[in-house]
Amino acid sequence: MNKDNAVGFGIGLLTGAVIGGVIALLFAPQSGKETRQMIKNKATGMMDAIKGKAAEANEVVDTVKDKTSRAVHELKS
Repeated sequence: MNKDNAVGFGIGLLTGAVIGGVIALLFAPQSGKETRQMIKNKATGMMDAIKGKAAEANEVVDTVKDKTSRAVHELKS
């Protein structure tokens, strides 16, 4: 697949997802207030999960930096 086809596919996929999301919201069984609260709760949960994964990634980076620093120090000695 060349670059132009990939970009076109990505745009089509994104457009379809947005249209599907709007249709799903229009036909949702709950009220607008309930739907907004549900979206807010899910977004908050996703942000918390992302923050947790970022913290884990930072711990891994710190561990790698520490081990690399030790290895370099040992090689210099």
